[in-house]
Amino acid sequence: MDSNIVKNILKEFGIKKQKKEEDIKLLKKQIYSKIPELEKLKDELDKVSICVLKNNMTVDEITRDIQNQNLQIKLNDINNKINKVLKKNGYDETVFIPKYECSLCSDTGYIKNKQCNCLKQAIINSAYEQSNMLQLGEENFDTFDIGYYSSNVDEKLGKSPLENIQGIKKVSEDFCKNILKKEQKSLLFIGSTGLGKTFLSNCIAKEIISKGYTAIYQTAPLLMDTVIGHKLSYNKEESKEKYNQIFDCDLLIIDDLGTETMNNIKFTELFNIINTRLLNNKKMVISTNLTIKKLYEIYDERVVSRFIGNFIICKFIGDDIRLKKKKMS
Repeated sequence: MDSNIVKNILKEFGIKKQKKEEDIKLLKKQIYSKIPELEKLKDELDKVSICVLKNNMTVDEITRDIQNQNLQIKLNDINNKINKVLKKNGYDETVFIPKYECSLCSDTGYIKNKQCNCLKQAIINSAYEQSNMLQLGEENFDTFDIGYYSSNVDEKLGKSPLENIQGIKKVSEDFCKNILKKEQKSLLFIGSTGLGKTFLSNCIAKEIISKGYTAIYQTAPLLMDTVIGHKLSYNKEESKEKYNQIFDCDLLIIDDLGTETMNNIKFTELFNIINTRLLNNKKMVISTNLTIKKLYEIYDERVVSRFIGNFIICKFIGDDIRLKKKKMS
């Protein structure tokens, strides 16, 4: 990965972190101006905290421990008074804690000198130009509207599109909860266009990333272009990290499988990706407009056999949701 890209990402992190902390400083001023009693308690808290620091430099261990106990009692007492005043005035006790986007690293990008997953995800998004990741605020489990699915029973399946999508949604939510468990299978979404496969894939990506895991979301054509580009590159060091991320990320989402132009090299590489990730307990969500029968016609049997044996196959049914939304608007 280009060091300048990482520097630019960290610069953005720094700006976000600074903005959150400046917002808290401004909020403190506003609240203190309304509640002078609170500012006095905070000054008192600071003074006792300084005493704790000075006391920790005391040579006499017995004296130091006794003083620390007394000072800790004072700190607890002041904190209790602060919380009571905040509550009395309608504020939560966490009001002065910055609401960082990543609570694990406080938007620094690092935890004990190691890259936080939020930084890893930002690097992945940059490397793969995952513009779809910008939609995750809108396309997630909370905004997934099952009201567009018909309650009329499909005679072949013995259930309605509504019942079917409710089942797939439950499978997807369970998948997110159990992503690290070996017994949890990957997901294969099958169905015509406009039935919610991409939306539900975004729901999963949002949930996984919010749990602190990393995800790559790519269409099959772009993913295969990345792989072949690395294999045919004269300078493999430049594309190595991007290639390795396909195997190392916690979740790989491949959209529109079957729309890519295939050849023997791509067949081999696709099987290598799927098989390697399965062996390493790395989960995948793959969506396609093709039926299982059609997949057998297009792909190497080794690929499809992995789908049959190692994926939960979710078949989407019903009418095109996109057309319904257009008609309603």
